[in-house]
Amino acid sequence: MKNETALREEICRVGYNLYLRGYTVGSAGNISARLDDGWLITPTDACLGTLQPEDIAKVNLDNAWISGAKPSKTLSLHRQIYKNNSGVGGIVHTHSTHLVALTLNSIWQPQDILPPITPYQVMKVGHLPMIPYARPGSDVAALHVASLANQVRGVMLERLGPVIWESTVSKAAYVLEELEETAKLWLMSSPKPSPLSDEAIQELIDTFGARW
Repeated sequence: MKNETALREEICRVGYNLYLRGYTVGSAGNISARLDDGWLITPTDACLGTLQPEDIAKVNLDNAWISGAKPSKTLSLHRQIYKNNSGVGGIVHTHSTHLVALTLNSIWQPQDILPPITPYQVMKVGHLPMIPYARPGSDVAALHVASLANQVRGVMLERLGPVIWESTVSKAAYVLEELEETAKLWLMSSPKPSPLSDEAIQELIDTFGARW
């Protein structure tokens, strides 16, 4: 695991890149990372494009706010994911436009908001279920997500946006970017493309160890 200074810098770098690419706007979204003695998480109502390392909130294992600015109101959601999947080192949540648009009227099905239309979606993202709407910071949503923490790489919060977890913050951001671009492809396609065949998906599983 990276030291705390390196993790703070990584959170700022990832936040800036996501903001620069338009995957998050204003003060929407949050990023966290696991520490040996707790977590780092972006402040509440912070712009991910202008984060400073010293402003990142630190919370200990007892959920006490130790340093930095006030933690994001979604801290409970992040903590539940870390608690239920020991392999998670970083979590990224954004309000990415095309993914939120999907939840308004265009998701494929509740268990998978998008059909498997590209090989890298299958390999890098995998299944992505939708969590029914609950207010931001809701413990109800946090507990729902916790039950899926070991089954998928992320979830889609209805009307709010994706929550993606991986071994590092950067890897979580890569998954999120692949997901948002796939949503864009799906929404701009008319007629809608057919999903990859079962045979094509099995080949990705056999060749690259894809989780599907």
